[in-house]
Amino acid sequence: MLNVTSLPADDKMCGWYHTSQPREPRPPHAGESKARWAVIGAGFTGLAAARQLALNFPDDEVILIEAQEVGFGTSGRNAGFAIDLPHDIGADDYIGDIATAKSTLKLNLLGQTILRELVGKHRIDCHMTASGKYQAAVEERGVAVLDAYRRGLDKLGQAYEVIEGKDLPGHIGTSFYRKALFTPGTVLVQPAALVKGLADSLPPNVRLYEHTPITDVDYGEKIVLAHRGGRITADKLVLANNAFGMRFGFLQRTMLPVFLYASLTRPLTAAEQEQLGGKPFWGVIPADPFGSTLRRTHDNRILVRNSFSFNPDGRPKEHYLPRFAERHRLSFERRFPMLPKVEFEYTWSGSLALSHNHKGFFGQLAPNVYGALCCNGLGITRGTVTGTLLADWLAGKRSEQIDFLLATSGPDKTPPEPFLSIGVNATLWWGQRKAGLES
Repeated sequence: MLNVTSLPADDKMCGWYHTSQPREPRPPHAGESKARWAVIGAGFTGLAAARQLALNFPDDEVILIEAQEVGFGTSGRNAGFAIDLPHDIGADDYIGDIATAKSTLKLNLLGQTILRELVGKHRIDCHMTASGKYQAAVEERGVAVLDAYRRGLDKLGQAYEVIEGKDLPGHIGTSFYRKALFTPGTVLVQPAALVKGLADSLPPNVRLYEHTPITDVDYGEKIVLAHRGGRITADKLVLANNAFGMRFGFLQRTMLPVFLYASLTRPLTAAEQEQLGGKPFWGVIPADPFGSTLRRTHDNRILVRNSFSFNPDGRPKEHYLPRFAERHRLSFERRFPMLPKVEFEYTWSGSLALSHNHKGFFGQLAPNVYGALCCNGLGITRGTVTGTLLADWLAGKRSEQIDFLLATSGPDKTPPEPFLSIGVNATLWWGQRKAGLES
């Protein structure tokens, strides 16, 4: 019996969660249950896997287990960018090998298509908008990144528009940036609203249990998942819990639980909206990976996301929040001096599962144990598509995308502690320091 030594415990003030439509959580599991399939993690990956397993095996029961509440965890804490384009930060032109980039693009587009169809079919109110994204730079180094990425997009044959700083206020209201690269294929969503809607539209042969953290696992002939209130016995287990997959005994020392921090303002008044100008709904990602991500939301709030920490146990450190909220305030004031009295209502953290080689895992982990893990910051599209395709593969289906995922080498090993924490923390410190005005 394997003891699960660390469990999710996210901080309480996620703005996306609190400003999305409330829902009634499903009750925790209690007693003894048996099913052919068990899926751990009701984020984008787990919801997609459970849905597709239920559709592929309509006579089987699928048990979906969530340690917290749907929409409260990692999937409801990102910036809400469902991105289509590959962005390999290890390549000079951010595209790299063209064959890999084309396969990645196909995967991301399929993830978008799956979500778009589900949102339409089930009328999920998540403010999904095909508004594209702006990748913006203020310093010379950031402008060089945009130029390199533009060359990569030319190689990939993808559309973009270069927008000079003087024209950016008409798009995003602020004159802070020198240049931006607009790509039209990104879809913006309210992530907590989306994940809540996906959970409430699951097929009837999926049983969802929330607030059911698994504390012990027995990998015998059957998989036995124990928690404080009972046990779940399954023929087959799918892990869709990203870095927490390491706590279940797999992919040890491969995934880095890195936390990002965000703040969301109160809604802008009509006068403040007029002062800001620009389009009513947009998203900005930074040219520098350590810079600030921004969004103007459907309810006229401004999101600011920056600052990183490495938390090896996968759990947030709430004492970081006031410090990073001050950074968010400084970033906001630099970009929006016309909005001096707009305060933040929410500040929160959200984790990323990153790997050193920017690759995830897809396939079999052990007899009767499977996983789609390590989304490397692309959880909305990549989590959705890998969860769906894993369920298709388990049903005996094959496709170009499944074969591509199965052929991927997976995340590579990281150094042991304490060298890992020293190296990651030094990298995060230096990256944030040299980001300069981009942060």
